[in-house]
Amino acid sequence: MADPAQAPIGLKVKLPFQSPEEFISKYGANLTRGGIYLRSRTVKPPGTAVTLELQLQDGRRLIYASAVVTFVTGQKGTGISGMGLRFLTLDPETKRFLDTATATLPHANTSQPPLPSGAGEADHGTPTAQAATPTSAPPVPQLGTAPRAKAAPTLNANAPVVAVGSGAQVSAPPFEEPKEEPKRTGPIIGIDLGTTNSCASMVRNNKPAVLTSREGHNTVPSIIALNARGKIVIGHPAKGQMLTNPRLTVYGAKRLVGRAYDSPIVQQIKDRFAYEIVAGEGGESAVKLGSTVYSLQQISALVLREVREVAQNQLGQAVSRAVVTVPAYYNDNQRQAVREAGRLAGIHVERILNEPTAAALAYGFGRDLKQRVLVYDLGGGTFDASVLELAGNVYEVISTGGDTFLGGLDFDNAIVAFLLEEFAKKNGKPFQSDRVAMQRITDAAERAKCALSERAEVRVHVPFVTMIDNQPLDLDVTLNREQLVSLTEKLVDRTIQVCDEVLKAKGLGPQDVDEVILVGGQSRFPLVHKKIEAFFGKPASKGVHPDEAVAVGASLLANSLGQLEGVVLIDVLPMAIGIGLPGGRFKPVMERNCALPSTKRYTIGTSRDDQPELDLAIFQGDSEKAQENEYLGTLRLTGLPRGARGSVKIEVTFEVSNEALLKVKGRELSTGREVESTFSTRDTPETVKARLTQDDGSSGSPGGPGAPAASGPKQKIPSGTPSAEVAAAANSGGFLGWVRRLFGR
Repeated sequence: MADPAQAPIGLKVKLPFQSPEEFISKYGANLTRGGIYLRSRTVKPPGTAVTLELQLQDGRRLIYASAVVTFVTGQKGTGISGMGLRFLTLDPETKRFLDTATATLPHANTSQPPLPSGAGEADHGTPTAQAATPTSAPPVPQLGTAPRAKAAPTLNANAPVVAVGSGAQVSAPPFEEPKEEPKRTGPIIGIDLGTTNSCASMVRNNKPAVLTSREGHNTVPSIIALNARGKIVIGHPAKGQMLTNPRLTVYGAKRLVGRAYDSPIVQQIKDRFAYEIVAGEGGESAVKLGSTVYSLQQISALVLREVREVAQNQLGQAVSRAVVTVPAYYNDNQRQAVREAGRLAGIHVERILNEPTAAALAYGFGRDLKQRVLVYDLGGGTFDASVLELAGNVYEVISTGGDTFLGGLDFDNAIVAFLLEEFAKKNGKPFQSDRVAMQRITDAAERAKCALSERAEVRVHVPFVTMIDNQPLDLDVTLNREQLVSLTEKLVDRTIQVCDEVLKAKGLGPQDVDEVILVGGQSRFPLVHKKIEAFFGKPASKGVHPDEAVAVGASLLANSLGQLEGVVLIDVLPMAIGIGLPGGRFKPVMERNCALPSTKRYTIGTSRDDQPELDLAIFQGDSEKAQENEYLGTLRLTGLPRGARGSVKIEVTFEVSNEALLKVKGRELSTGREVESTFSTRDTPETVKARLTQDDGSSGSPGGPGAPAASGPKQKIPSGTPSAEVAAAANSGGFLGWVRRLFGR
């Protein structure tokens, strides 16, 4: 080993790479967790202490470490002249970079520097005369003569260093909530909170325009990441580390917001993401970055804060009010979650607006149209179809439908499945690797999909993607447009099926639509245009920008709020809202496509003498089975007056606002007194069933712990009214008995 009293030499290298991703792709064979191989005309003897700094082409530091030369090559007349450096200590940023970067390299899980193929034999003794570099050598950075430590950077003795392999975990900062409610002053902007990208727009001088960032970007990637410094980054900086650190990079969160962690949908898709999806405090879906758990409302709020910052920089004043868009097929829980995200972002959400409606506003602005249009909105994570009738400044939605799990991500997943299948055919074994490698493949699939919109064929190449039989392997597949069509045609056909269902719901056909408006990045797909033209008998309109139309429409509505002659919107309820009935049935109270705002009332009688409270499970969806719909919560009516069974009547009022947000309240009819009601959305059908299983047999009454037993023989109550059905359910075993049948117990 080197004499510890000898000062280390300093090696400072500027690499010919633009990004960490390019470095890993082109230089990954020369890097491990424990060291690096550097080609150099001048080498130092094994045992020499080194302070190493590697920079990207733009000067950003990539690696900063103390190291020791463990071997040299090319000093015996053969091979490449170079050195293998073993890391001793690393600064924290380098440690985090290596932890994430080398996770993508199947050969890198070692504490020793690598010996790349073609470098020649490793010499662990004193080097001899320099050898010429063969012309066949792989491209690696050239080092000049190493300066002494006085002229080179050294590790700061006071800075924290991390021993290699210590496994220190990055800690994310806690989410900071606003100290006060957002003020309803200043301009109102429109925000498209998208799955892939988000966008802000505002009307100035009666002209809507997208607000751009300082760097000139029209959109902000809806991506949150924890960087190597333990800081949260948002948008383009976060997108830049999706390949190097996918475990700490959150994308596509819009698909999960407002959904319970235990719901079948979340359990089905949670493993598709490289980041960790966990249960939040209230049982809702959340994500874990480092050691910190963020709710999806907080993740969405961080994106909204970034969009708000873009707007404030453009406008030169504070922004605290916005119209925010959501997919038309979002349920009540999801809409409430977006409104909460706005509050956490310091934004007063003036209005929740459906994305297809916003796109129609952008399409019809200033044109004084009288048309029936269908908005086909295929984004990164969701699909919506809405039929609207336009008449001047009146925009009336007459039918809507969609799928919150159909979007560009599903197209990418179809390509990934094909690539892995081709990999298995070529290598004779199935692909097996970690989430980091899968994210690299997914990124390559997305780029190939975009390239095939303009080209007939594309090569998909992901180097060093896995290890089989101790050999690093690449994924190298050629994909053509015909194969892409075959892989994704069923997904496009699903969108056409939704369009057909939306039309038939109002007795319409394709011929009854004057224009088809395409919105969302995935709507650019050539197959979408082909299928649209075949189904509707006409090409789709190109009157709006697919990425910006939704934000522009939101800003148009924002501009008209409070104006006497502003935009008039008549929207509809995307999915029915109702209650569960015996046998697991679902009874709609508010029908799908009913005009908003809307109010419906139900009368319910008590099921036993002196019943003190009443519970009602509420769902949203279009299935006849309650379990196949989204559980919104349980309405609990307490403080009921004493009385014989059935004599106490409670009128339950369902109110759905023009934003499709639900409010439920109860009133006891005999006294006219408002009854205290709490609408809880923390339970899912699964947790309700689990609780019922625990309660089964644990109390002496069929009504649950502490509830009086139902007395008297069962009464035959005529069916046909909601109150009769609920009363009949309760009479045959109380609330627990009713819910047991509701969930098929």
